[in-house]
Amino acid sequence: MSSVDHSISGRLALITGASGGIGSAVARSLWAEGCSLALTGFSKLQAVEDLVQELLPKRIHESQKATIYKVDTGDSAALEQLFGDIKRDHGHGPDILISNAGYGKRFPGILDVSLEEFDHTININLRASFILSKLSIPHMEAQKWGRIVFVSSIAAIGGGINACHYAASKAGLSGMMKNLAARHAQSGITVNDIAPAMIGDTGMIADAKAVQGTPGDVKNIPVGRLGTPEECAGIVTVMCKTGYLTGQSVLLSGGLK
Repeated sequence: MSSVDHSISGRLALITGASGGIGSAVARSLWAEGCSLALTGFSKLQAVEDLVQELLPKRIHESQKATIYKVDTGDSAALEQLFGDIKRDHGHGPDILISNAGYGKRFPGILDVSLEEFDHTININLRASFILSKLSIPHMEAQKWGRIVFVSSIAAIGGGINACHYAASKAGLSGMMKNLAARHAQSGITVNDIAPAMIGDTGMIADAKAVQGTPGDVKNIPVGRLGTPEECAGIVTVMCKTGYLTGQSVLLSGGLK
């Protein structure tokens, strides 16, 4: 039986939305494994720059590098430019794609969600992942190795605490993940998603008070607390290091359903 390559040291990981709690935690975790990083941010680019300054002294090997790109993930032309810039800076496209950048505004119900709000949410949360995957897969297929991880949500499974526009965008991610996983497994590419519930210290949930009185209230979570970005990063890293895991959505919810 031929050996299986599970090593991610020396691989290049593209992480979108690296300024947020989950994105930055994933960056730290993959950097510690020896990955080089291509990190994107938009409105909070300084946070990404600070993250890189934190990581650089902790290099695992001399060739390890981290680059930063200001990108609006809702702009398809900007995403195409991003891949040109990554190839210029790293010599090739990403071996690992972590599509993490997301958007979610809470509304009471469907009657409060405008068509513009629906379209914007789908564009950021679903369409961007489609474009990023389409741009990433050719390099992955050429080398017969690749990892794609979408950051979805418990809303994809149970509807969530935002309105239907957000749930639809995240459910779409899970459906796309399953299709891509089945179609590209023979090329050594795995595709999975992580579906977190209430994660603290993120752009959407700052602390437990932000979800009081909702189904995501801490008193309704069996483990009795919010999750952490580091716990999300742990699952993402396992997905990157495990070539036999594909087509799966991992619900990280503290027992909340």
